Amino acid sequence: MAEQQIKGYQAGTFVIGNRLLDPEERSVQARMDRSNTLTSGHRACRGCGEALGARYALDAAMRASGGRMIAANATGCLEVFSTPFPESSWRLPWVHSLFGNAPAVAAGMAAAMKAKGREDVRVVGQAGDGGTVDIGFACLSGMFERNDDVLFICYDNQGYMNTGVQRSGATPPAARTANTKPVGAEPGNVFGQGKDVPAIAMAHGIPYVATATVAEPRDLEAKVERAMGMRGARYIHAFVPCPLGWGSASEDTILLARLAKETGLFPVFEAEHGEVTAVSPIRRRQPVTEYLQRQKRFAHLFAPTENSEVIERIQAGADRNIARFGLLAGAEGP
Repeated sequence: MAEQQIKGYQAGTFVIGNRLLDPEERSVQARMDRSNTLTSGHRACRGCGEALGARYALDAAMRASGGRMIAANATGCLEVFSTPFPESSWRLPWVHSLFGNAPAVAAGMAAAMKAKGREDVRVVGQAGDGGTVDIGFACLSGMFERNDDVLFICYDNQGYMNTGVQRSGATPPAARTANTKPVGAEPGNVFGQGKDVPAIAMAHGIPYVATATVAEPRDLEAKVERAMGMRGARYIHAFVPCPLGWGSASEDTILLARLAKETGLFPVFEAEHGEVTAVSPIRRRQPVTEYLQRQKRFAHLFAPTENSEVIERIQAGADRNIARFGLLAGAEGP
């Protein structure tokens, strides 16, 4: 993908971001004029992938819109850790909606701007996977069906982390949560449940759908900017690891996001009007065990004995994604 052409070699703080690149080649986060839309003072956990994802995405959206942007935010971790009353870490017009209606609120905001003749003001809706995949799903589908002029971003940490790490429609098979215990013949979350929301968004035929991870901020920024250059309903599904809910080390957030892509468990792609237009290929293919072993939510698959049958089923799912999207470098795409 075009946004991945610059290769970085770590040589010190901010070297790649600032000093070795021309200003126009720098990421939004490396620019002196970045908006810091989600700024300091929030209460996110150390290593929170959602905080990173929101900052990357909204700074890019603010740059693409020239600062003329408003956001609707569902109840959830992102809202709770960023707006403890009476404080806020947001530096843009920001509306807190209910858990399940952020897409509808965002659509209403876009309609209001159109009625006021202010279509230069762009609207972003955002929620976690609970508010997107489950509770807000009907409102989201309605937004897609009407083709409302909204970019909706799902920050997917694969569970209801704010309320105690319960299972969501995005929780992967075999994962331990508060209500999918690691017991029985099929421990953890059962296979065959949940929703593939990027695929559902594509089925609506909306102008733009993309997936991204916080391990590749340039890719996420480029997709947000591309989406902001379009009109109509647009959807970005961002993979954001949660150290607290996953039982992972806070310093492994970026590594886990990278492994999710490199194993094939989370395919990274773009689609327009229901058709895949580009995929981000796997650079160094990894077995799913490299990803699973770093998270306590999958610890029951390895101790006291290794559950090879369940691990093989997870690997088979990753292999299907690789074949479906042509994710291996040099492989033929979809």
